[in-house]
Amino acid sequence: MTDGAPSLPEDVEAVREALVEWYERDHRDFPWRRTDDPYEILVSEVMSQQTQLDRVVDAWEAFLDRWPTADALAAADRADVVRFWTDHRLGYNNRAKYLHEAARQIRDDYDGDFPRTPAGLSELMGVGPYTANAVASFAFDAGDAVVDTNVKRVLHRAFGVEDSDDAFERAAGELMPEGESRVWNNAIMELGGVACGKKPRCDEEGCPWRRWCHAYETGDFTAPDVPTQPSFDGSRRQFRGRIVRTLGEHDELALDELGPRIRVDYAPDGEYGREWLRELLSDLADDGLVDVNVRDGETVARLR
Repeated sequence: MTDGAPSLPEDVEAVREALVEWYERDHRDFPWRRTDDPYEILVSEVMSQQTQLDRVVDAWEAFLDRWPTADALAAADRADVVRFWTDHRLGYNNRAKYLHEAARQIRDDYDGDFPRTPAGLSELMGVGPYTANAVASFAFDAGDAVVDTNVKRVLHRAFGVEDSDDAFERAAGELMPEGESRVWNNAIMELGGVACGKKPRCDEEGCPWRRWCHAYETGDFTAPDVPTQPSFDGSRRQFRGRIVRTLGEHDELALDELGPRIRVDYAPDGEYGREWLRELLSDLADDGLVDVNVRDGETVARLR
């Protein structure tokens, strides 16, 4: 960090491309990700505020079956909307009341057309800055970079962004490609929700930022919402675990086959190369976990 500026990689474009390609290749297929209807997206955002996404799917579909448009919701009896909210265990009933009132605003004050910007959407009842930005992003591709708990965790771990709202806002804004808030905000939230949760799943989910990630390199996965480190909190312990998992999937591997599988910046003659890997394997061999042999001049390792 220099003068409070985000400590981002020099090749920001490569960082962007890696994340978007990862997201577009495979992501959770929630139904609201298949629409750009602002009403449908607003309903999903309000429902998701304190409810697990898997539970929201059925409630969201049932809600839209009953009130398929903002005009239909505006015409509904508020008691029926609140009763639906309660029956589906969607949290505070005030959110149902605010959603109903927002639908009436759209009908009465906006002639049925949703505002398209975060500032305009914030004028709707119960729509705070985060929800306004989400609707602007996913409905109109006109939002700012989203900064939620998941995004803060990702930015702190990957790039060492300091734990302050201002720093997170600047880093997120610098990373997001201009005019691509829909795909970008979906992608970075997916990264935080799937690969970079409180318990990271970097390798299991193929995190696209491993080659740049400070946490992945050091093994320190603390974050603003993760005050204690996970069990593999030291880099050597973390890489020892990766070696064991990787060798468990193969009969045996030579050093230059094993290295890239456990560290994306492995280079045979580099700082994290053969000698570094030999030391880790020696530790594991001393613990009785790995056999290390030299065959035809090449070092190979296998699980015992």
